[in-house]
Amino acid sequence: MLQDLQAQFLGSTIGGLVAGSIYALIALGYTMVYGVLRLINFAHSEIFMIGTVTSLFVLITIAGGTAPITLGVFGMIAVLLLIIIASAAVSGGAAVLLEQVAYRPLRKKGATRLAALISAIGASLFLQELFGLEIIEWITDKSGRVQQNAPRFIPHEELFRIGNGVVRTDHVFVVVGAVIMMVVLDQLVSRTRIGRGIRATAQDPEAAVLMGVSIDKIVRLTFLLGGAMAGVAAALYVMEYENTDYRIGFLLGIKAFTAAVLGGIGNLRGALLGGIVLGLVENWSSIFFGSAWKDVTAFVVLVLVLMFRPTGILGESLQRARA
Repeated sequence: MLQDLQAQFLGSTIGGLVAGSIYALIALGYTMVYGVLRLINFAHSEIFMIGTVTSLFVLITIAGGTAPITLGVFGMIAVLLLIIIASAAVSGGAAVLLEQVAYRPLRKKGATRLAALISAIGASLFLQELFGLEIIEWITDKSGRVQQNAPRFIPHEELFRIGNGVVRTDHVFVVVGAVIMMVVLDQLVSRTRIGRGIRATAQDPEAAVLMGVSIDKIVRLTFLLGGAMAGVAAALYVMEYENTDYRIGFLLGIKAFTAAVLGGIGNLRGALLGGIVLGLVENWSSIFFGSAWKDVTAFVVLVLVLMFRPTGILGESLQRARA
């Protein structure tokens, strides 16, 4: 066991950082919506799925199929930026539409949070089936019920080693891209007028209205930003793992929700911390229990956090977050 730990620890750590970066980006959507509306948007997992399908569509259009694309460094960066922008735009737009159709009518009527939660679950199932039956098949000419493979455009080549751990080109793109987007979002919420509106609405909606803040506009922006982060995560996921399917968001969504709870739901930096910690713990557990137990570890972490520290590691609400 000790030999396995020594041989696999650094490799598992690198894999954990990569997976954790994607979890953290998805978790931002959960934590922002909860911070403003006190709502767990369980349909957010399908917003991520929509982003992966968008990335798949762009890559298949460029490649003319699923064969690998040979590009130079600038070409790889250009294609990556293209799928990030496309996925962020489509996922952000889908999140705004979801809010208008599934949540806003209930909010206007003063419905309970339970009603909104049921609406979220219904929207999630509807989007899964819509893409599984129609959209994916239209894009790929294959059954939408099977895994879809995306063309490789960034080679998974070794850049350098840290002990026994191999750092590949795609690993660097995922981690650097995720960190940049999280820093941008954190600064947006902390230092801009839009961010002040989001924090004011999260802290006291009635007082925010008296100060001239449009609640509907802030809620729309919150869903847009959260959806865009899920879209960025989707683009990085497709680049890294080169596949998607109509149910891809289910498991990743639960893990991202776990990351948000672990870090302190409602806290942007908590989502980052929770995602990285969950990714590391999940990958480290595979050394001792095998890779088949990785998903079980994520659920065990969720239960333990809810039992012993339901406020999460940072335990601070979005409205009290500091720059």
